[in-house]
Parts: sequence; C-alpha cells; structure tokens
Amino acid sequence: MIGLVVALVCGCVVWAALVDHDGGGSPCGPRSVTDWKADDELTGRWERYGDDNSRGDDWTGGDGTHSVALPDGRVLWLFSDTYLGAVHPPPNPVGQHHSWRDANAPMVRNSAVLMARSGRIERTVAAPLFPDTGAGEWRWPVAARVEPRSPGAREQVVRVLLWTRTAGTGPYIYGVPTATEVATLTLPDLRLDSLTQVLDQRQVPDPAQRVLYGTTMVDEGDWTYVFGGDDGQAPVRSAYVARVERGRLGSPQDWQYWDGERWRAGARAAPVLGDGRRRGVGSAFGVVRDSGTYTLFTMAAGTAGLTTVTSYWACSPAGPWHGPAKGFTPPLPDGTVAAYNPQAHQGVSGGGRLVLSYDVNWLDAAPATAQAHLSRNVALYRPRFVSLRLG
Repeated sequence: MIGLVVALVCGCVVWAALVDHDGGGSPCGPRSVTDWKADDELTGRWERYGDDNSRGDDWTGGDGTHSVALPDGRVLWLFSDTYLGAVHPPPNPVGQHHSWRDANAPMVRNSAVLMARSGRIERTVAAPLFPDTGAGEWRWPVAARVEPRSPGAREQVVRVLLWTRTAGTGPYIYGVPTATEVATLTLPDLRLDSLTQVLDQRQVPDPAQRVLYGTTMVDEGDWTYVFGGDDGQAPVRSAYVARVERGRLGSPQDWQYWDGERWRAGARAAPVLGDGRRRGVGSAFGVVRDSGTYTLFTMAAGTAGLTTVTSYWACSPAGPWHGPAKGFTPPLPDGTVAAYNPQAHQGVSGGGRLVLSYDVNWLDAAPATAQAHLSRNVALYRPRFVSLRLG
C-alpha cells in the first residue's frame, strides 16, 4: 500500500513537471485511452454497404481508411487498394462461413465513398478517383482537409494528400515510395481539379530512408501540421512532421519541415519519434489534438504491433513525445490476421468519445496467398471501428 502511495505521489510530480501550455494557452498534459469499446454499429454499416450488390462498380472492401467531414455535413471516406464487383453469401450447406468475392474481382488502387449527413453510406463516388501515373506507378490517398483555395479565399476545396508508389520487388512487393502529392477536389461536386507534387523522394537512394507525408494531419491556429513516416522495413519506424499555412497545402514552396531544431523550407527533416526498437510508429498512424495535447495512435512495437493499438502524447507536434502508453487489443476476425493504420474520424465522433478505425488484412508475405484469403472472407479487408475516451 505504501508503495502504491509513493508511486501515485511520484506520478503526480512527473505529471506536474510535464504539464505545459501550447501557443493557444490550452493546458497540455498526459493523455491516454481511459476506456474503449467496439463500435459494432459503424462496422456493421460498412459490412452492409459492401455486401449490397445493387451496383456492380462500387466498393466491396478496402484499406488505408481515412475520412474528412465536408461543410454540408457529409463525410468523404477515402481508401487505398479497393475491391469492386459482387459479394456472394455463404454457400449452403455449411462449410464456408463467410461472404466471399470472386478471385478475379476487380481491384483499383483507390476509391472514395460518400456518407450522408444522416450517417447512411450513400455511394461510391469514383473508383479510382485519382488516376495511376502510368509505368507501374499508382496513387494511394491518405489524410484530407477542407481549407480555403488560398489563404483568406471564400471558396473552399478538399485537399487530399497522396502517396505515389512504384512497383518493386523483394521487401517492396507492395511498392517503392516515390513522392507525396496533393490533390484538390472542388466542392460540393468533388471533382478532381488538380494534382501537385509536394515532395519527390526518388533522389533518396535508399527506399528505407524515403519519407512520405500525410498519414495524418492536425490543424492548430493558422497552421496545418502534416505527419509522415519513413518506409523502413523494421516493425518500428520513425515519424516526421511538416507544417503549412492553411490554404497552402497545394503549394510546395510553402511547406516547412522540422529539422530537429526549427521549421525550415526545403530542409531535410529529422524524426520526431522513433528509436528503431521500443518507441516508434507503424507504417501508418493517426494524431488528434485534444485539450491542448497531441495524442498519436499507432500499432505497438514488436509482435504486439500485429494486434495492439498504443498511444503517445506531446504538447507540440515536434515533441518531445511521451510514451508508449498501455495499449488495447481491438476485435479481429479469426485466422492469421494483422491490424494496422489506426485513424481517428472526427466527422463521426461525438459525445466526448473519439471514433478510431483500424484496417485488417491476412498476415502472409506472399501476395497471392493473402489475396486468396481476402477473396474467401470479405470481413478481412474492411475497416473496423472502436469508440474510445481520452483522459
């Protein structure tokens, strides 16, 4: 009991020492997940939409889940690799327990799906929405924001960060990182207006050292902070951060990168989190700003990273980042599966709770084997959701 009291006192001292204030004067201190629960209702909505065969050219499954709330109350959902076509119910007699898709079901590199203000998933906007560049190179959409077309402008547009990847071999069977782009979509019709390259990484010889930005974005004041990560093949990777004035996401010359000491245009960025061993991020991660504190969600380091979501916190996007906090293990389908890409969705959050998605895939190094499992069980390649509280 005495040990517990001493620990609590020490914890309060540490907390008091770490408490800071951000530029806006909001108190900043340790934040972590205090409780969570599976959001079966939202997960079920996506299952029903994916199983609906009323259209043959719409979404039946995808990963790389991101979303952005639109000014009129709709929510635009963005996915990377996406299955289209039809979904078949489990056959009878029993022996196949899951809905399934044809092994030759069409797959595109990205898609966009609209959710109505009511929360009903309405339709697949386009698949793909962002065309391949050609020569074995494609685009994966990541984080998106609604912002003025230019600072102070009345017209608003949707800016979507894109990762371009090129076909590769060996450890890069899912593509070699190539560049970060920004797509501009018009409102309210979501027409693709322009594509702009922000950061070309082809001049970096080692693909593991290339950094792609846009895994997540956070707004604070006049700035949008854009987080990115390297493409190292280790389970624990490094996180990086850039910033750009709101309204200028599509202007490469206005991007500033944290170099370890200050924000600089055109600088070689320095990692803000990641020691290559116990502390760091997965291939994709999410960040939110809550009560003056930045909270980062990622898959845990080591073998736990296949199933467990953990978090870090900081008073500044550039850190220092504290953690990892105790993680939680969300529900997963049966089999040799892995969870990845935890992302917050402000457009469907509320009531003091934050909705977090995570993608699920079959864990196998051979793409053909993994694809066979994804065809046999459509639940493996659809987003799942949890609702959590930070405290």
